[in-house]
Amino acid sequence: MARELDVIVIGWGKGGKTLAGTLARAGWRVAIVEQSEKMYGGTCINIACVPTKILIHDAEQHRGNGADADYFNTAVERRDELTAKMRQKNFSMLDDLDSVLVLTGRASFTGAHSIKVEGGDEVVELSAPKIVVNTGAVPAIPPIKGAEISGRIHDSTTLQHAELPKKLVVVGGGYAGLEFASMFAQFGSEVSVLDRGERALKQEDEDIAAEVVSALNDAGVTIITSASVTSLSQDAHSATVTYDRNGEEHQLHADAVLLALGRTPNTAPLKLENTAVQLGDKGEIKVDKYLATDAEGIYALGDVIGGAQFTYTSLDDNRILKDKFLGEGKRNLEDRVAVPSTMFVTPPLARVGLNEDQARAQGLDIKVATKKVADIAAMPRPKIVGDPRGIIKFVVERKTDQILGAALMHVDSQEVINLVAMAMRAGINASTLRDSIFTHPSSTEALNDVLGSFK
Repeated sequence: MARELDVIVIGWGKGGKTLAGTLARAGWRVAIVEQSEKMYGGTCINIACVPTKILIHDAEQHRGNGADADYFNTAVERRDELTAKMRQKNFSMLDDLDSVLVLTGRASFTGAHSIKVEGGDEVVELSAPKIVVNTGAVPAIPPIKGAEISGRIHDSTTLQHAELPKKLVVVGGGYAGLEFASMFAQFGSEVSVLDRGERALKQEDEDIAAEVVSALNDAGVTIITSASVTSLSQDAHSATVTYDRNGEEHQLHADAVLLALGRTPNTAPLKLENTAVQLGDKGEIKVDKYLATDAEGIYALGDVIGGAQFTYTSLDDNRILKDKFLGEGKRNLEDRVAVPSTMFVTPPLARVGLNEDQARAQGLDIKVATKKVADIAAMPRPKIVGDPRGIIKFVVERKTDQILGAALMHVDSQEVINLVAMAMRAGINASTLRDSIFTHPSSTEALNDVLGSFK
């Protein structure tokens, strides 16, 4: 079979595994390569989305004071049990298909349509007319003295497998950094976040960012802005972070340090120099709107192409290649609009489209509706579950009444944002959404109230 392959998929992420299964069921002879048996199913179920959200959920249920190692370890055990089951299920979903060859090892290109897979002492050579790269991304390590992942200095993967720190310093105030800060603070750690920006979450409108910061402060997180880290050091007992703030040197000491400064496309091991594939400035594989590279027959999808690094956009990449290989070949990246996202602090911040600052910078004539969750009488669910914090904000084009964007920070916002995004894609205007009938008590019914309060 290996000599008669139709396609090779490198990497078991959401887009790659879904495409591999679809093509196999359509009669294609497929090989899928994953570098480690611990990563069957991809980053999402093994080290990112699923395991971190399990820990976030259990952290939110923690009612004790101080760092409770036993409670944390119980949460870790639950995480590991679930991810192991999901990993085995993902493996079986492809390995059980007769037309799929599963290989575990590190893949690298040896030519335009050929690769070798190295696993231990074994080397397997494969070739196919089509090769799909789905190798994801890895944590970015900054060029800072002492910034090496070892001992007490962690990335987002290793920290999950360390002891619960009594004191944690998070370097980076982006989505991942603040999610981990929120989570560990609720587990009882004393958490400080070092953010280079003049204010936290500078990509968000100031009123939204302030609400997030307030919730983090409630959990005990200290955010230090305008902080530029200059070095890290550690010994057997603690780690030290040295940073510059407004020209003055400061230090923080902690049991653990998390480097949360984004993720870099995982292309280095692929030896793409043996192909015509081109890379961008950040190491991402350059593709056209149909996910084709500059090398004929080589495609890429998911985090390895840069841009928004979400499991659900990787899944949508799969739909583009499915249409190219099995359909009309019309679907492409330009079809993708109103893609929502969620930062899982407590309560979560979900958003889609333009914020107010962006809309005004574009010169758009807008109207804005903003309400604190605690002030929304027709939204009892957050009060029922005991967390009425948060804010809801909509940005709407005044003339057409079309929704340009929204930011929702409240209980269940990660669900409600999907309804808003769908309304935007379908061209459903703000008034129609305002007058829709929603279940009660729910978080969704806040839309009835907020969308009737434009200024």
